[in-house]
Amino acid sequence: MAQTLLFIFAIQIVYVSAYTLRMILTLKGQKYIAALISMVEIVIYVLGLNMVLSYLDQISALVVYALGYGLGILVGAWIEEKIALGYITVKVICDQTRGTIVTTLREKGYGVTSWLGNGRDGDRLVMEILAKRKNQKKLYETILQLDPKAFIITVEPKQFHGGFWTRSIKR
Repeated sequence: MAQTLLFIFAIQIVYVSAYTLRMILTLKGQKYIAALISMVEIVIYVLGLNMVLSYLDQISALVVYALGYGLGILVGAWIEEKIALGYITVKVICDQTRGTIVTTLREKGYGVTSWLGNGRDGDRLVMEILAKRKNQKKLYETILQLDPKAFIITVEPKQFHGGFWTRSIKR
């Protein structure tokens, strides 16, 4: 029975990880990869569900099934975080209206659009930076190194049109 419970647990982790990845890929427009994952996912799901239904009289099978489901969500999210698909747009507002922060970020390969804004305490430098999600941590570290008091907001853009980045994004 222990071997069966372990198999139910493992199959649930694999199934739910695949499910989580498929949902994220679908939301990011990667429909063909999501469709391939879904074919594997459904086979795993049917196998796991069949096993659990065979052991409905044992609460341990249901508990293991539920634990595998929860862990599968965490594993799927961790995998997606590691592959970090897509892009982010980072809006930065800082006090350095005459600093070299824009130049430094551009030299590091980031697409930066900047302008002067006016905040409660005076002029501010506002920047919009487009970057790959996998570079987010490095970008944050660079910004905070250049201006530890910077105000930073991150969003994930869904569509792109125009600009110098568009050619490389569509590849």
